[in-house]
Amino acid sequence: MLQDVDRSSESIPLLMMRGIHKSFPGVVALENVDFDLRAGEVHALLGENGAGKSTLIKILGGAHQPDAGKIFIAGRETQIDSPGDALDGGITAIYQEFNLVPTLSARENIFLGQESTTLGFMHRRDELRQAKALLDRVGVEIDPDIPCNQLSIAQQQVVEIAKALSLDAKIIIMDEPSATLTPQEVGRLFEVIRDLRQQAISIIYISHRLPEIFQIADRITVLRDGQHVATRDTAEVTRDTLIEMMVGRRLEHEFPQRDVIPGKTRLAVTNLCRGSAVQDVSLSVRQGEVLGVTGLVGAGRTEMARLIFAADKPTEGKIVLDGKQLKIGNPRDAIGAGICLLTEDRKSQGLILKQSVLDNFGLPNLDHFSRLAFVNRSQEQKSLDQYVTSLRIKLADSRQLAANLSGGNQQKVVLAKWLQRNCEVLIFDEPTRGIDVGAKYEIYQLMNDLAAAGKAIMMISSELPEILGMSDRILVMHEGRITGEITDVENATQEQIMHLAVA
Repeated sequence: MLQDVDRSSESIPLLMMRGIHKSFPGVVALENVDFDLRAGEVHALLGENGAGKSTLIKILGGAHQPDAGKIFIAGRETQIDSPGDALDGGITAIYQEFNLVPTLSARENIFLGQESTTLGFMHRRDELRQAKALLDRVGVEIDPDIPCNQLSIAQQQVVEIAKALSLDAKIIIMDEPSATLTPQEVGRLFEVIRDLRQQAISIIYISHRLPEIFQIADRITVLRDGQHVATRDTAEVTRDTLIEMMVGRRLEHEFPQRDVIPGKTRLAVTNLCRGSAVQDVSLSVRQGEVLGVTGLVGAGRTEMARLIFAADKPTEGKIVLDGKQLKIGNPRDAIGAGICLLTEDRKSQGLILKQSVLDNFGLPNLDHFSRLAFVNRSQEQKSLDQYVTSLRIKLADSRQLAANLSGGNQQKVVLAKWLQRNCEVLIFDEPTRGIDVGAKYEIYQLMNDLAAAGKAIMMISSELPEILGMSDRILVMHEGRITGEITDVENATQEQIMHLAVA
C-alpha cells in the first residue's frame, strides 16, 4: 500500500456523494449510496458485476443523473447534468475502452476539443510544448506526434492520463486500468498513480484484480446489489474478508475442486501457421481436460484460437476432432463441427450489443429453434430461461439490450448461447477478464462441469493464478510459438511460467 500523506489539515473530503439513488426499468441500480474521496487518495471501488459501480461512476461523470441524492465537491453542492459539468468540476474518467481517435497523434488526442487557435489556425508549437510537459509530468517518454494506433496499450493509457491532466482534473476515475496490461506495464502504471497522488490528484480505482488493490489503494469501498456495504482502510481488511463483503458469503476455495481423469484425445492441432503471429503450433486437448494456454500480450494465443475456430484462415496446419480431420473454412463450419470460441472481446466479437439478450442467445442456435424459416420464440425463451436460472444471469427481462448488462452478465449470456449449442470443444479466451470474484467462481465451476461431462476445454488466460488453479496441463506461448509445456501443474510456479513466456 502507498505511504500515507499528511491530511491533518483536511476536514472535508474532496468529493462527497450522499444518498445516491438510481433506478432503471425493472432494476434498482443504486439505493442510498454514500461515497467519499479525499485529496491525494487512491480509493478502490469494488463489488460484483451488477453491484452498481459503473452506475455510480457514470453519475459522477455526468452520463447518468441520480433519481435522488447530492454530490459535493470541496464542500460545495454540485449539480452534474452532463459530462461537460463533470469536466468543469475537475472530474474525468479513463475507461477500459479508451476514448482515443486511433489515427490522430498523442498530441492531437490530448487537446481534442480544447485546441488553441487564432483565426482558425491551431497553435501546433504551443500544443507540442504543452503535450511534452504533460507527458513529462506523468513520467513517460512518448513522441507527442506519433499516431495513437502505433502506441502500445500502456502508452495509450498514458495519453489518456495526460489528457485528464490537460483538463486540470483533480479526480480521475480509472475503470479496470490494468485489464490488458502486462505485469511490467502494471508496475509502471502504479508508478504513475503514485506520482499523481503526490500531486494531490485523487484516484477512484476500479478493478477485479484483488492483489492490485492491496498494492495501490488507501481505502476500499464495497458495493453489493446497489447498496453500500462498507468503507475500510486497506490495512484493516484481508483478502478473505474483502471477498466475503463483495459476494455476501464465504468462499472456501478460490478455485473449485475437480476430480476428473482426462481421457482420450479429442482435439489435435498440428503445424498450425499464419505468418509470424502463429508459427508451427501443435497441441492436443483430451476428454475431460482443461488445457491452460498463457503467455504475454502479443504471444499469439488469441490468434491461435481464431485459427482453430476458422475466424482467420491458416496458411497451413491440420485440425482433427475425435480422430476425424476437419475441413472448416469459416466459423459456421467450426460450430457445425462442434467447436465454439468465447472471444476475448465479448463486446465487439461475442455479442451484438444493440440486440436483445434473447436475440443474442438465439443467433447461433436458430437451427434448434426454427422450422420452415419460422422461429419458435416460445421454445427459444424457455431454453434461455433455464440458463438465466442456472447461470444466475441478472437481467430485467429477455428483451433487455445486451449493451445494458454488466460485464459478468454479458459473459454469462455468451456462455449460455454456446452451452445451448452443446459443443464438444470449448475455447475460453480470457473468460474472467473484468469479472468479479463471485462470478469467476461460477464460471470456473461451469468449466469443471463441462470437463466432467467429457468436453475438451482450452482456457486462454493472462492471469497466472487462474492458469495454475484451473489447468490440468499448461502450454506457454512466446512470439507465436509454444515455448514450453507444464504437466506437473500442482508443483508449478508463476516464475516457471514467466521464464517460458519470455524465452
